[in-house]
Amino acid sequence: MHIPKLFKQEDRTELIKQMKETTFANLISNGTEGIEVNHLPLCVVEEEGKLFLFGHIARANSLWKSTLDNSEVVTTFNGPHCYISPNHYPTKKETGKAVPTWNYIVVHARGKISFIEDKEWILNSIEMLTNEQEEGGHNPWKVEDAPRDYTQKLLAAIIGIKIEVTSLEGQWKLSQNQPVENRQGVISALSSSDDPYQREVAQRMKL
Repeated sequence: MHIPKLFKQEDRTELIKQMKETTFANLISNGTEGIEVNHLPLCVVEEEGKLFLFGHIARANSLWKSTLDNSEVVTTFNGPHCYISPNHYPTKKETGKAVPTWNYIVVHARGKISFIEDKEWILNSIEMLTNEQEEGGHNPWKVEDAPRDYTQKLLAAIIGIKIEVTSLEGQWKLSQNQPVENRQGVISALSSSDDPYQREVAQRMKL
């Protein structure tokens, strides 16, 4: 990924935080069937100084057959993003020298993928994901709330995914290349928008 210096995010803590907030990722692989892109939620797990991504796919998905264990893959986690109009820039009124752009936050994680058929491992990873997503909700649902024979039947139809992350890179493109008055103009316009993505981008620009 091309990352201009102004937009490069090198804080590992921030990168991992964004991955956890996003959860839903794009998994890009290159196997015997060529380049494949899959979309799935992934748990971000830190164990003994290493970073892992846990998830699962349908057994009917050919990914686990076309991609060898320990193959390199890339996962992307797309954070908040939105269109930026030149009308948000005060300097546009003075010079007219302004064009549209897009602000966004994204994390790329490279790693080695493994496919896991062990039902206990898959169940544990599903419980982890479920508990994360149900946390804070009213009467949170738990995997054990479903009949065991039902969940065991479903487990037979999925394959676990474990990715050991080898590198992280992030891009926080938040108008850092604009003068202060233009950044403030963007923040003001986005903060008053009805679009939650725009309001989130505005909030991240303030940090």
